[in-house]
Amino acid sequence: MFNQRLDETISTLASLKDGGIEKQVGQAIDLIGATLISRHKLLIAGNGGSAAQAQHLSAEIVATLHREKRQGYPAVSLTTDTSYLTAWINDFGKDDLDSIFSRQIEALGQVGDVFFGISTSGNSQNIVQAMRRAKELGMKTIGLLGRDGGIIKSECDISIVVPSENTAIIQEAHTLLVHFVCERVVPRLK
Repeated sequence: MFNQRLDETISTLASLKDGGIEKQVGQAIDLIGATLISRHKLLIAGNGGSAAQAQHLSAEIVATLHREKRQGYPAVSLTTDTSYLTAWINDFGKDDLDSIFSRQIEALGQVGDVFFGISTSGNSQNIVQAMRRAKELGMKTIGLLGRDGGIIKSECDISIVVPSENTAIIQEAHTLLVHFVCERVVPRLK
């Protein structure tokens, strides 16, 4: 059972190597690096389990990945402001949950910033709406997605898609990709 699951994960990761996402990953690294060097912000959000990935990416950019001493850079996980999140839900209810991140983009985003949206399905409406709002504000957008990329794939400037139907495997690949992006971006920030 475990070996079968391991084989499925290895197969998906191998498909990333053969699937040609290296170009998109490189573009994302270049965009994030240039954004942070220019002291603009990286705003990040993920739906469900991808919210943890958003926090992970933010932590690695603001703090550090490899315990090196360096300046902090502005990366904000939109999923961590519990006061805002609960106020929005309380005031607008479940009928307006899809705009929860787009409101934060509206409040915090500006030209020169990047919105990095994470969705295993590629169809999370709260990420779709945040992508659209970011574009309206003149921000660049990156999607870290799963399956076929869903709706979000066509909504963002750069889309990185893990081609699997298995949510857990998509999230595992997203962890690898978040670490790789940080490993390549951080040396540019010193």
